[in-house]
Amino acid sequence: MAWIEQRGTRYRVRLRLPDGSVATDSSHPTYKAAEIRRKQVDLDQALETYLDPALGRITLIEWVTIWEAGHIAGDAKWASYRSHLRNHILPRFGDTPLNNITRQHIKVFVKQLKTHLADSSAASVMTLLSLLLREAVADGRITHNPCQGVKVVTRRAPERPHATATQVNTIANRIDRRSDQILVITAAYTGMRWGELAGLARTNTHLGDGLIRVHPDTGALHEVQGRLYLGPPKTAGSARDIHLPPFLITLLQDVLDNHDHDQVFCGARGAYLRRSSMSRRVYGPAVNGDPRTHTSAVIKGMHFHDLRHTHKTWMIEDDIPEIAQARRLGHQLTGVRGIYSHVTPAMNQAITRALENRWQATQPTTRSRHLHAA
Repeated sequence: MAWIEQRGTRYRVRLRLPDGSVATDSSHPTYKAAEIRRKQVDLDQALETYLDPALGRITLIEWVTIWEAGHIAGDAKWASYRSHLRNHILPRFGDTPLNNITRQHIKVFVKQLKTHLADSSAASVMTLLSLLLREAVADGRITHNPCQGVKVVTRRAPERPHATATQVNTIANRIDRRSDQILVITAAYTGMRWGELAGLARTNTHLGDGLIRVHPDTGALHEVQGRLYLGPPKTAGSARDIHLPPFLITLLQDVLDNHDHDQVFCGARGAYLRRSSMSRRVYGPAVNGDPRTHTSAVIKGMHFHDLRHTHKTWMIEDDIPEIAQARRLGHQLTGVRGIYSHVTPAMNQAITRALENRWQATQPTTRSRHLHAA
């Protein structure tokens, strides 16, 4: 059982830990306050829920060092973590003991972040801080996560745009290099992420079987601090086979026949494609318009990733089952839906048939730039 000791004008709550050592739980200005805490300590020990406050007295930067040693994440995620820690989290909380970080501190921190960061960036910083404190709770260092329930995004993000098949063709037709045209077409008709497209290897392109494969180990191109390398896709569920409509098999075969490099989509000498360069020099002017060529916007502000949203929208329009949509995009359905739902060959055929029909319906708009499958 805990007991109270007076030291000078203050009263300490003391207790014996399971290893036999004696520890100080807390210090209070009055005997009454110490007695209330002593009773709480006795109750927590009886229920085996007592947390030694000393474990939570380490600073956040000390906890980060402990946490880093056991946390598993990819290179890109670590780069993001370290940027958030260096630029935002540690300057504010690095020297603060874990058990001194309060909900009010967190709310003020969020307000400060939102003065100079977009909501999405502020949310990313807070996701990491919440992860750190949630792990501290699991490690028995603090009783609760003060980030829990603190809102970062206070307004709904605007809905991202999607394109019609004709608009996708218009965007592609404004691009000079044929392989880049087909890259845009492939993005819209497969829903693949940028990294999966830029990382697509010739050896994972099984056009005779009518599919391309996102490899679990090397299926995506990553860029971390300017360095490009092949690695796993975003999640384990992102490793998948993607069945292709006939026209796209023909277009991809044409790309492969015109170079002998390892990557399907690459630079003129086989170099990896950089997303920033593609967006700025190729895709951006095609979708947003270009004063130099007197072209207006197709869909102003539409990002390359919105071609993935476009593919999802098309599958909804074509009444593709939810499980087939998720698997094609590299998502996993949660709960019972994910356990008891399965993608059948008939579902894949329905997808490729609908995509082929969608493409064929737009053929008159693409013949002038030779993007048709014939």
